Amino acid sequence: MACKFADSMFLCSGPTQRPIRSQRFVTHSSPASICHLKWDSLLLKGSNNKKGGLIPIKRTKAIQAVAVPVTPASADSAEYRKELAERYGFRQIGEPLPDNVTLKDVIDTLPKEVFEINDMKAWTSVLTSVTSYALGIFMISKAPWYLLPLAWAWTGTAVTGFFVIGHDCAHKSFSKNKLLEDIVGTLAFLPLIYPYEPWRFKHDRHHAKTNMLEADTAWHPVWEEEFQSSPLLRKAIMFGYGPFRPWMSIGHWWIWHFDLKKFRPNEVERVKISLACVFAFMAIGWPLIIYKTGIIGWIKYWLMPWLGYHFWMSTFTMVHHTAPHIPFKSAREWNAAQAQLNGTVHCDYPRWIEILCHDINVHIPHHVSSRIPSYNLRAAHKSIQENWGPYLNEATWNWRLMKTIMTICHVYNKEKNYIGFDEIAPEEASPITFLKRVMPDYA
Repeated sequence: MACKFADSMFLCSGPTQRPIRSQRFVTHSSPASICHLKWDSLLLKGSNNKKGGLIPIKRTKAIQAVAVPVTPASADSAEYRKELAERYGFRQIGEPLPDNVTLKDVIDTLPKEVFEINDMKAWTSVLTSVTSYALGIFMISKAPWYLLPLAWAWTGTAVTGFFVIGHDCAHKSFSKNKLLEDIVGTLAFLPLIYPYEPWRFKHDRHHAKTNMLEADTAWHPVWEEEFQSSPLLRKAIMFGYGPFRPWMSIGHWWIWHFDLKKFRPNEVERVKISLACVFAFMAIGWPLIIYKTGIIGWIKYWLMPWLGYHFWMSTFTMVHHTAPHIPFKSAREWNAAQAQLNGTVHCDYPRWIEILCHDINVHIPHHVSSRIPSYNLRAAHKSIQENWGPYLNEATWNWRLMKTIMTICHVYNKEKNYIGFDEIAPEEASPITFLKRVMPDYA
């Protein structure tokens, strides 16, 4: 960069005063990135000296300055990760975990007590969920119409606690009695009309193959070939991964858990038992609700809390494993420690949500070892922070985080991890442009 200073005017007031300089910088950019800074001639009025008049002094001098280019932050640098964290709504984006670290290395740093099953704590979590759910039903029965959304929000969050109890049972971290675990897990899932055994089989594969392309049974990026296969499917995918994403778990629930062809032969009998329990609950429970309260009562007391549950099921799932910097990898490239520790997100929510949902948001230790009971997740996370803190992805729930996921994390791309729908099909991406326009960007 070259800088030229010209046409400066110095004026003296009185015979003994020092010159007074005034300057105004006018910038002009040029293709060659040369910037000219000009001092305009200005007349400053002062008191006349005895010999009269103001004395103009004109000087011109040129200064050659050299600007040193600033090296951009490396993609692996702390500065770059900090920039990404700010942009995506994270508190911290972890540095890459070294390839030689194994999942066993991480597990071995955990204190043994975090794996211990405590019957008192387990049944206290059941009591918490039953009590909070009953309170929610009472609130729905008494609330005026304008307070019903608050009652539904509470009840939907409370019934999510039932899911987390069943979740612990499926991971064999609820009780040392395995038959009791299966019974409690099945009953906990019934109000959600979720078949326990089908979910358990699929969820075990999610833990075994977290963020592995084609193998992870939770959500994964859209394949571009699938996205381009038909206009109707493309539109459905755009709405599903866009505005309806906080309820997309409904589609996952329906597609993955009721088709016997999706299960191994040795799993089918247990799947049939779970499906029979769910259909029995629907055949008995729903008519009873309708008989007592009518169709409107079924909507008020069951459907709306169920939709609230799916909001949390969807939100937790996408926040736990979805971000522009978290890759899905092929089986050949996949690394268990990197996927579970580096590819899982810890996200803090308002404390009442964490209590009703039994700390399911403290998700990194759960992926390091699914044998850790929900009531020990915080102690396990503290240990992981002490030993592996620089590698963790952490956030506090905010609108920017949700906006990033819902408007960017769409189609799989090996180099970028994700490409947004509006980049691939901008003329059809009105659902995404709408979200970008209306969603808040607070972090």
